[in-house]
Amino acid sequence: MSKAKNVLGGPLKSCSTEPLTGFYRDGCCNTGPDDEGLHTICCRVTAAFLAHQRSIGNDLSTPFPMYGFPGLKPGDQWCVCITRWKESFEAGCACPVDLEATHMHALEFVDLEDLQAHAVTTPYQRS
Repeated sequence: MSKAKNVLGGPLKSCSTEPLTGFYRDGCCNTGPDDEGLHTICCRVTAAFLAHQRSIGNDLSTPFPMYGFPGLKPGDQWCVCITRWKESFEAGCACPVDLEATHMHALEFVDLEDLQAHAVTTPYQRS
């Protein structure tokens, strides 16, 4: 079991197992020395977020099976690179964040208040 903490100071919870997310594909937004992209923020992606990410060169919609990436659709939860989320936040296109599943390392790049302002309000359910 991971001893990682979330941005609220509690244990890091799972972000998503369908699709299976995380830099280590363990369902959590864990990070480590090989995670250069810092996939620490658990997002519930929206169409606006996906469109913005594509416009800045980060296509999250197209599947890349050879990398275990299914391609995302609105409503999916995914561990996103914190710097990419911040770019969408600054452009007014941030998607909701699952605070309990967002790694505390994200706080080195964004303020807790900004994350709280974008917190998911309903439990994640795979459709």
